This record gives sequence, C-alpha cells and structure tokens, in this order.
Amino acid sequence: MHIETSCVQGGYTPKNGEPRQIPIVQSTTFKYDTSAAMGALFDLEASGYFYTRLQNPTNDHVAAKIAALEGGTAAMLTSSGQAATFYSVFNIASCGDHVVSSAAIYGGSYNLFAVTMKRMGIDFTFVSPDCTEDELNAAFRPNTKAVFGETIANPALTVLDIEKFAKAAHAHGVPLIIDNTFATPVNCRPFEWGADIVTHSTTKYMDGHGACVGGAIVDSGKFDWNAHAEKFPGLTTPDESYHGVTYTERFGLEGAFITKATAQLMRDFGSIPSPNSAFILNLGLESLHVRMKRHCENALAVAEALSKNEKVAWVSYPSLPGDRQYELAQKYMPNGTCGVVSFGLRDGRAAAEKFMENLKIAAIETHVADARTCCLHPASTTHRQMNDEELAACGISPELVRFSCGLENAGDLIEDIEQALR
Repeated sequence: MHIETSCVQGGYTPKNGEPRQIPIVQSTTFKYDTSAAMGALFDLEASGYFYTRLQNPTNDHVAAKIAALEGGTAAMLTSSGQAATFYSVFNIASCGDHVVSSAAIYGGSYNLFAVTMKRMGIDFTFVSPDCTEDELNAAFRPNTKAVFGETIANPALTVLDIEKFAKAAHAHGVPLIIDNTFATPVNCRPFEWGADIVTHSTTKYMDGHGACVGGAIVDSGKFDWNAHAEKFPGLTTPDESYHGVTYTERFGLEGAFITKATAQLMRDFGSIPSPNSAFILNLGLESLHVRMKRHCENALAVAEALSKNEKVAWVSYPSLPGDRQYELAQKYMPNGTCGVVSFGLRDGRAAAEKFMENLKIAAIETHVADARTCCLHPASTTHRQMNDEELAACGISPELVRFSCGLENAGDLIEDIEQALR
C-alpha cells in the first residue's frame, strides 16, 4: 500500500462482523482456561495476551500501523517518546558500554544520555552532525553498541546525513538508531537510507492534537545481530529470565529486538501507554499524510516572511532555499521536512521573550508539532539544564525561538508574527 493508504487502514483489518474501527481493549488482564495455556505465553512459546503491561491488542494494532508506515518488521508503543529513546538504547547497551550520538538532539534525550544513563554506567560520545567521516569513526570504541541521531534535530533543525552515520555504524558492527519524530515516515523513511531502528515521540505529529503522550520503536529487521554476536549477548545468548530463550533464534532478525524490548524492558519498567491513548493516537495517524503537507506549507511561508523582516537576525528552516541544511533536506526529504521554524531576533534573548509574549495566535507551550501553532524559547525551557557550551554544540543560541506552525491559515500566522515584532 502507498503510505497514504497505510495511514488510514494499516495495522488492522477487521473480519466479518468485527468493528470497523480499532477496538479499545481496556482491560489489564486476559482469561485463560488452563495454567498451561498461560504458561506458554510466559515462556514466549505462544502468541497472545496475559497482562497489558507487556502487550495489549489495541496497542499492537497501532504499533503494526506505525511499522507499516516506516517499512519495518516489528514495532512497539511506549508511554512517551523519552521511554522509546531509553528502551531503544538500553535494549542493547548496559553498564560498561558506550554509544555514539549526534550532538544535535532534543534536550531531553541529551540529558537522558549525558546524565541519567551515564549514572547507569553507559558512556556517550557526542559528535557534531557536520563532522567528517574520519572524526565520526574516531568516536567509536571497542565497547560501542549503537549510534543515535535525529532525522531533523529539535530545535536546531539540523538534518542528519543518515547515510554517513549508517556507514560508520555498520563499519563498526553496530546499528544506527534514528529519532524520526519531526519528519515522520510521511516525509522520510530512515530505513531506506541505512538506519536500523527508528523511534518516535508519537506525542508530536503522529497524534497531532496535543491529546496523548506516547512513543514508538520500530525495527527494520535488517541488522544482523548474529554477525556481531559478541557485541549483543542479550539478543544472541540465552535469556535465563525467560527459561533460556535466545531471541535471535526464536524470533529471527525481524522480531528479536522488539520481542526482547517488550518481554524484558516493558516487563521490568512498565512504560506502556493505555489502550485508550493508543486509540487516540490512531485517530491522529489516519490524517497524518494530510496534515504534514499543510504543516510544511505553512512553515515554508512563515520562514520566507521571517527571512525578509529586518528585526530577524537569522532563520533556520531546512526546506527554505539557501538554508545551510537545504541540500541534505532535498536529498532525504524532497517533499517537505516539518512544520517547525527556528529563528533569532537581532536584539537578542530579551527581545525574543518579549516577542513571544505579544503573540495572539501562537501560544507559548512546552510542546511542538501540533494542529495549533505554538512557540518556545528552548534556552530557558527544554534546554535550560545545559550550559552555554552544550547549547552551542546542539546548535541552540540564547535568542533562538522555536515556532511550530499549526494548521491555521498561513496569512494569519504571518500577520501574528509581524504584529508581535512591531
């Protein structure tokens, strides 16, 4: 199916007399006639449901749709994008291991890696997305287990050269994990460029209406864990917590990664979305292909208007001709990038804050990628834990305003910006 059709109908095909819409299975538990039948589920010998903390039919239907959209073989939903990012790395890296990450990533992900996971004994090396191949390869160590990056960095809007990072990752026998939240599979499918695992904060464009927090992980099914078995013992050797099952043997390359993340991490951490939240997410997915086109059209119009305003020092939008990210954006996302525009005012941080206070349509929110236009000053909110050096490494300056264009009329958004600047 084309991606537009997958947005509407992927993941769930009702049988005769069954509900046309994905049913909400709002139940924590599931009944079985015998203990033996349930035991087979606990041993991962049978497919089914026994406790929603691990799996739920509603969640699995929506995860299957997202897998179809990305062109993956398996997927799982999580309670947030942060949980998806954590699971995607922790599923293959543990105490004493190392991960290479692009420095241009979401502030929450940076703190997760640089602070929380570092306390768990996992070390991260952050590299510039603009680094040379030699600089990138120099960041690897014998204990490196993965490479992480964002298709379009939030909020710097840096476009990752996916092929360059995939080439380096594979040369060192590790997978490339890509956060594809901003581009969505409508505008970019990282697996087609060499990525191995994709994550999403479904809270953003996939939901699209600020209704529910969530995340997703999708496996391409292409990375050969067995070829580098010594690096990934959690996938290639028996798991004693599940009676000695070896995930790559039992579930193949197509299902090993997601099954382990579900059976182990979701079992122990429990970051699962409610079935009702998954249902709401699916409603957003059904119109994702329509909304993304409008988001991108509005953002380009806003970026062009900002670039002509004398009070604006600079504008960053990957689809804007002349932008430093334009060529990469055209390579990976020729049909559009995202609805977010970053810019800075000539009079600096104080002017940026005053400008935002005078907006009428756009609201100041700790949110992005919504049907309603919103804006944020990252240096004082989402990235406030970073020092000036760390902010600079992420491509964030003190005067940067992140402006997320919604689905309103583009002319109204531009007028709102101009009156606020005045």
